[in-house]
Amino acid sequence: MMHNRRSSSFGTAEQEQLLKSAQALESQIENANLQLLRHPDTFHTWRLDTDEGDDTAELEAVARERDPAIVAADVAAQISFLRKLKFQYLEQNAKDRYVKSIVSDIDDAPIVTAEDNKELLASNAAKKEKLKVAKSSLAETQRDVRTLAPLVERDYTKIKDTATQATQLAQQILDARLALTRLRKTHPHPRLTVALADQKLIDQVTEMQKLNDELEELRAQAQTVKEQVKKSALEVENLRVERAELEKTVKLSQMDADDDARLVPLYSWYTASMNLHRSMNDLHESYTASDNELRLTYKIDSSPHRITISLFFAPDTRQLAAVQTAGLEELGVDVGDVIDAHVQVNDVQGVVAAILARARMRHIR
Repeated sequence: MMHNRRSSSFGTAEQEQLLKSAQALESQIENANLQLLRHPDTFHTWRLDTDEGDDTAELEAVARERDPAIVAADVAAQISFLRKLKFQYLEQNAKDRYVKSIVSDIDDAPIVTAEDNKELLASNAAKKEKLKVAKSSLAETQRDVRTLAPLVERDYTKIKDTATQATQLAQQILDARLALTRLRKTHPHPRLTVALADQKLIDQVTEMQKLNDELEELRAQAQTVKEQVKKSALEVENLRVERAELEKTVKLSQMDADDDARLVPLYSWYTASMNLHRSMNDLHESYTASDNELRLTYKIDSSPHRITISLFFAPDTRQLAAVQTAGLEELGVDVGDVIDAHVQVNDVQGVVAAILARARMRHIR
């Protein structure tokens, strides 16, 4: 009982730790101030902060401009326009400087040497290389953003769902604890004192000793029954041999004389032997199913379990052809080897006695 109480306390401490972890995760997500949450709101509301009128057509146009594809196309068009404007500015600036250098006084005109041109070319090449690297880095960053954005969104959604589920589970744990506390107050556990525990232990030891004594008695009874069954099997085997001899004697007597006075006592003795066999082997029923099939139903000891032995003979002969059994599967008895051995020697009485002996031995075990 103390062990169960310790396990319960350990489980409560573990649940408390998991609950605190879930609450800490939820608070961390709420206080993280993620840019992933701010950017969509900023993107959808930047046009609505203007002081213009609430015209429906203008609002619809603003809503259409929120489409990322439309925004991307607009940005691409503006970039192309700015490039053309930059080229025109550079062209006009060069023309203006060229004209000023021609029409101005030669003393006041700046002197441009080959070294200045080389330095300018080197500076332009360095700036172009730096611009190229920056553009490559920007393109790579944009590709990474396009690749990682769905993954980040999926992970964020998963974390958010997990945090929500953790909050729900924490609330369910609190509710379950409250319900358990109420049940414990309503139905308190019975107190087991040391004296009651000692007395219960003594009673259990006494009961176990009593059960061991009963087990020994049952084993002794089982051994006695096994010996009785062995003796009965030997007696049945002797009676089987005697019956076979009597059958031979009856056949010889019938061949010698039909009116022989010895047939009557032999028949009476044979009938008595059959009755004895029926009583000793608990023969419940016997009938002829067909011209070459004889079915014998035996009762196993005092239980309601019965087994059926079907004897098949070759047509118009007394040669045993096959033997089938029913009811032995429940007892877990396998008599295939016994049947094969007795069928080969045409021993009908032997196969019946062997099957019954095995069935009764298995039933006793």
